[in-house]
Amino acid sequence: MHENAEHCVRAVQSKDARFDGWFFTAVLTTKIYCRPSCPVVPPKPRNMVFYPSAAAAQQAGFRACKRCRPDATPGSPEWNVRASLAARAMRLIKDGVVDREGVPGLAARLGYSTRQVERQLQAEVGAGPAALARAQRAQAARLLIETSTLPMAEVAFASGFASIRTFNDTVQSVFGMTPSELRRRGRPSATAGAVALRLPFRSPLCPDSLFGHLAVTGVPGVEEWRAGAYRRTLRLPHGHGIAELRPTGAPYIQCTLHLSDLRDLTIAINRCRRLLDLDADPVAYGEALHDDDVLAPLVRKSPGRRIPQTVDGAEFAIRAMLGQQVSTAAARTHAARLVRAHGDPVVDATGGLTHLFPSPAALSALDPAVLALPRTRRDAVLAMVGALASGRLDLGAGSDWQEARARLGALPGVGPWTVETIALRALGDPDAFPATDLGVKLAAAALGLPGTPAALLRRARLWQPWRGYAVQYLWATGDHPVNEMPARDITSPPPSALRARNA
Repeated sequence: MHENAEHCVRAVQSKDARFDGWFFTAVLTTKIYCRPSCPVVPPKPRNMVFYPSAAAAQQAGFRACKRCRPDATPGSPEWNVRASLAARAMRLIKDGVVDREGVPGLAARLGYSTRQVERQLQAEVGAGPAALARAQRAQAARLLIETSTLPMAEVAFASGFASIRTFNDTVQSVFGMTPSELRRRGRPSATAGAVALRLPFRSPLCPDSLFGHLAVTGVPGVEEWRAGAYRRTLRLPHGHGIAELRPTGAPYIQCTLHLSDLRDLTIAINRCRRLLDLDADPVAYGEALHDDDVLAPLVRKSPGRRIPQTVDGAEFAIRAMLGQQVSTAAARTHAARLVRAHGDPVVDATGGLTHLFPSPAALSALDPAVLALPRTRRDAVLAMVGALASGRLDLGAGSDWQEARARLGALPGVGPWTVETIALRALGDPDAFPATDLGVKLAAAALGLPGTPAALLRRARLWQPWRGYAVQYLWATGDHPVNEMPARDITSPPPSALRARNA
């Protein structure tokens, strides 16, 4: 969109928040860049230039506006709905791959040369992978400066900078202020190891089924709903963490992160955003689904339904296998047994979380006898674990969606429902459509839609490329606890009760 100057100027002059993150406006006279909805008086059109990303604006020598904070706006949803090389690269950069493995590591994960990745990102985003990672580090530094009381040296290294000098120079150039000046403007209140922040999103957002789904299907010990917040443990590159996510009624989610290593801050934030689908564009898919006479009343009733996703694709795939052909309660029970036996223990000082979900490597030596499942399903679970542990199946942020579908479909015991459910919630494909899902079939029957999966798939072509969001509206027609915000806590019993029950 940034290439259409006329459309961009109109969006800026109308302060249209729908375009925040789609492009950034840089002002030649002030050398400042803003989001389209910035509350200041719009500059003259001849003084505006437009960039596709905050990193591109920073690379061109512009610094972030202090009023609208464009560096903190939700990113372009384009990178979350596309399966192209640039989109896969953007998702991996957000997940911290460049900071951990460098640009060569990013290229290796994508299966392209470093030069090809650089060229593609320059063409699509206006900045290379190093500049994009630098912009992400700058935003992480700002969060730590303004929300924590950590010494600046610790902030520098926690946000991914290699030296304090680079940290100081980057903060000064990106925000037009020194780190000390930024801290004076903020109100730091978090202690070391805990960071409280806001996760902005594009309005509207319907939190009921989003948080209801995560809470009701949560694995005991790994997830819980406590005091109006969804809480879960996180397995991170440098350690572990606990995320507490609370809907507020405002255009942001209140997030509190307890991290064993603050270098994981940016990764934890992006995984929480992905979990709640906060970078989605509800206006785009809402308008598309509203054109369908069957879905229009559902969209009007609760606009902004999101896809409850995951913080770990491998974890969700294993849980999906355990949940085949059983109730929600039974799936939780099977997963909880694996967690207690193979999950890494954690200490949760403010709640009842006890473990990280076990990694595929930890489950690769799993004794089949401990799985209380029929033999064929037990073998299918072990085949999935083996594919994930060996690397033959990649469900990470930068995975190729079609290749992952093909590899999933080749595994024993993995049918269309499992493939599309994993594509929807683990890969984040907004067009995934589990036509054989029981909830989808019941909703289709109630709404007068075709009853067979093949016929329903033909009918669902009208909803492309947003069939995954259509699924959320279909699910919401059912009378199931996942469709409502929990009215009471959903927590794990204490370990002593678990031991007594299993005795």
